Amino acid sequence: MVNTAASPTGTRCERAWSVLQGVLDPEVPALSVCDLGIVRHVIDHDDCLEVVLTPTYSGCPATEVISHDVRSALEQAGLGPARVTLRRAPAWTTDWISDEGRRKLADYGIAPPGPVQAPTQSVVRLVGRRASDALACPRCGSMQTERLSAFGSTACKSLYRCLACREPFEHFKPI
Repeated sequence: MVNTAASPTGTRCERAWSVLQGVLDPEVPALSVCDLGIVRHVIDHDDCLEVVLTPTYSGCPATEVISHDVRSALEQAGLGPARVTLRRAPAWTTDWISDEGRRKLADYGIAPPGPVQAPTQSVVRLVGRRASDALACPRCGSMQTERLSAFGSTACKSLYRCLACREPFEHFKPI
């Protein structure tokens, strides 16, 4: 049951959402877990808050750290105790990254992912970048870029180089 009792500073769930805006993703610390779109729900069960997270992928090594950081942030804000529930379906998609998150990625030097086209079948698939899809350099904006590696510092990113400014940059893969 969701508690909607108001307080002078908003409901407990509203305050929790505000706190979660400050919990950073450990692999891309330019984004909060809310910017990344992995916080699906905050539910007030009176005795504790439940935060429902959808990991970016089922084997994401940061999931344990994120769960700990979410619980700690809520408890430090006086909103705890809190528990985290992982919900893997529907699967997370880069379409869940907020517009603000996309801007923060570019400001951080990571090319944000483009939109993912909905599959026509009920099949989970990774979406690759077509050669015709131009990828802008997050530093200078040039569309003259090349992929150096399908893999970057984490599994969700690939490595590119701008041919105009010659700077390397990562691209957050659309999935």
